[in-house]
Amino acid sequence: MMMPIKPAADAEIEVDELPPQQRCLRVAIVTETYPPEVNGVARTVACVVEGLRARNHGVQLIRPRQAKPDAGEEAPGSGGDEERFHEVLMRGLPIPRYPHLRMGMVSKKTLVKLWTLRRPDLVHIATEGPMGWSALQAARYLKLPVCSDFRTNFHAYSKHYGIGWLHKPIMGYLRKFHNHTQCTMVPDAGLRRELQALGFQGVNVVARGVDTALFNPARRSEALRAAWGVAPHDPVVVHVGRLAPEKNLGTLVEAFEAFQRLQPRARLVLVGDGPARRELQARLPGAIFAGMRHGEDLAAHYASGDLFVFPSITETFGNVTPEAMASGLAVLAYDYAAASQLVQPGVNGQLAPFGHSPEFLRQAVVLAEKDPAALRRMGEAARHCAEALSWDSIIGSIEAIYGSLIDGRPLPSALPLRGQVLPA
Repeated sequence: MMMPIKPAADAEIEVDELPPQQRCLRVAIVTETYPPEVNGVARTVACVVEGLRARNHGVQLIRPRQAKPDAGEEAPGSGGDEERFHEVLMRGLPIPRYPHLRMGMVSKKTLVKLWTLRRPDLVHIATEGPMGWSALQAARYLKLPVCSDFRTNFHAYSKHYGIGWLHKPIMGYLRKFHNHTQCTMVPDAGLRRELQALGFQGVNVVARGVDTALFNPARRSEALRAAWGVAPHDPVVVHVGRLAPEKNLGTLVEAFEAFQRLQPRARLVLVGDGPARRELQARLPGAIFAGMRHGEDLAAHYASGDLFVFPSITETFGNVTPEAMASGLAVLAYDYAAASQLVQPGVNGQLAPFGHSPEFLRQAVVLAEKDPAALRRMGEAARHCAEALSWDSIIGSIEAIYGSLIDGRPLPSALPLRGQVLPA
């Protein structure tokens, strides 16, 4: 069994002696979720880790142990490779209502010892849980540059779980957490404006990418569609995400019913699982509940549909939107987060004003009125848009932020999408 690599003493290399184009950094990334856990944060953090490794940066990944057999991953090869990547696994506890996820438990003292033995150039904190807080305190104690991500709307989720009264304290904690880092990365300008209005400082936009090789229209499977019981020209509406109250699934049900009134042979496929599954199965006896899917199997489920419907109003970005578009699906969503940047109404999907469910249902009808060829053209346009979301260029933007923080320079301007100019 592979074992996680233990912290080693610092290699005697002066980073600043390297030419700028060859500068290799040692980055400690702290996250409380990582594959094989299935969620947008885990997938995004994994893409950042792999992107940094591809650019020959050293990555120390600190995360909770997910299960007893979880031994982490050793770097391929031997010798110097092990200095470029290693995982440090910490104790984890299940998160209430999210038993498949774990919060990390590690002390500031442990991380100070770890980073004293193996000092990183920078600490990147991806999640704001107990592990992230300890990492923040340790980085500040050691005077290490530290940046963070704002990836999950915990403050918005609170009202869906009967703890809306915690909204202000949660927001106070998040503001305090992020304002103690030198930069908070967010995926779009709208979220940046929202956080700045709430008193967050040092907020910088870094877009998110999509794996267009994995999520690809070529993965469409007629065999899978046949297993769903649909004919070649029957429209399939797909939803991918956690089946939970914060995902606004009542609007999904109503939107599909509006679509199906005009397209009686339409089927709804829901990929994912969660506490709302039983209630949804009772409301949607004809729907396909595909459960959790991963990798190429997940990609085939996207590509075998015809329309992606995503009514969530609690996303910071919504990775599923560019994944669906890369898979060749037109998108119906609210006009915010990823959809506001990527969906062009009438071209590659339809948008409704944020939280306006009657308009969301009306747009479902607009899409139902289109013939199959028109829906396919919208899907092709969606794929074309997604092809511009290169992870390589986004990793370059993150790399530039790292360099600025390490050198004490002003932060670089944000990386725009589709050639747009992001507002200041």
